[in-house]
Amino acid sequence: MRMCSIASGSSGNCIYVGSDTTHLLIDTGISGKRVEAGVNSLDLDMRDIDAVLVTHEHADHISGLGVLARKYSIPIYCTRGTRDAILQDPKCGTIDEDLFEVIAADEKYVIKDLNIHPFHISHDAADPVAYRICHGKQKCAVCTDLGVYNDYIIDNLRGLDAVLLEANHDVHMLEVGPYPYPLKRRILGERGHLSNESSGKLLCNILHDDMKAIVLGHLSQQNNLPELAFETVRMEVAMADVPYTGSDFPLYVAHRKEVSDVIEIA
Repeated sequence: MRMCSIASGSSGNCIYVGSDTTHLLIDTGISGKRVEAGVNSLDLDMRDIDAVLVTHEHADHISGLGVLARKYSIPIYCTRGTRDAILQDPKCGTIDEDLFEVIAADEKYVIKDLNIHPFHISHDAADPVAYRICHGKQKCAVCTDLGVYNDYIIDNLRGLDAVLLEANHDVHMLEVGPYPYPLKRRILGERGHLSNESSGKLLCNILHDDMKAIVLGHLSQQNNLPELAFETVRMEVAMADVPYTGSDFPLYVAHRKEVSDVIEIA
C-alpha cells in the first residue's frame, strides 16, 4: 500500500492512497488540473482512480470535484450530509447524483482490495469524517479538520502503519495574526482545527513500535510554518510520558503545493 500527499494545507487538500490494483483520492480540494498532474506524477492516469473519498464539503476539500466528476465519472464516497451539501454548492456545478455512494461513519466498505472505515470528526461541516484504510495487515489513515480529539478518535487511529495527521496552526501565531476575532475563535474551537501542540499530544496516544511514518498536514498558510509544526510535534513527543522521542519515527510535513514523497507501507 502507498500513501502520498498531492496537496495539503488550508488552501487545498488531496491525498492519494492505493495498492497495486486500487487507487483512491481522499478529497480533491485543488484544481482538477493540479489533481491530474499529481496523479500523473505517480505514474497513474485519472482513469486509474477507482473512487474519491470526500471528508466534508468545504472548498479546500472539494474545489476540483465537480470538474473531475464530469470529466471522468469517478465514484464519490461521502456521508449523506456531505453529499447534500455538495449538490447544493453552485461552485461545484452539476454532478451526476448516480456517482455518489452514500456512506456512514463506523460502517466498513470495500473498494476492490481496500477496506475503508470512515469515522466521525469534530468540525463545522454537515457530517464530516476521516478515513482509515486497510490492505490486508497494512493500515493507514488520513485525519484532518478536527477541533478536538477524544478516546473515539484515538481508538480509530490505533495500530496504524502510517498516518497523515492535522497540525493546522501555532496558537500564538493565530492569536496575534491578521484573522478577524470570530474566525480565530472558530479555528480554536471544538469544531475547528488541531494546533501543532494538540497534534503532538494526539500522536503520543497512537505511537507504537511498528509505526512507519507520520505526515503532518493541513497546515495554515497564515498561522503556521512547516519547520514550526515539525519541531513542536517532536517536542510534544519528547516531553510526553511515552517510551519514544521525537526522532524515533520518520516524521514529514506535507507540501502545500507540491506532491510529497510517496510512503510505501510494506
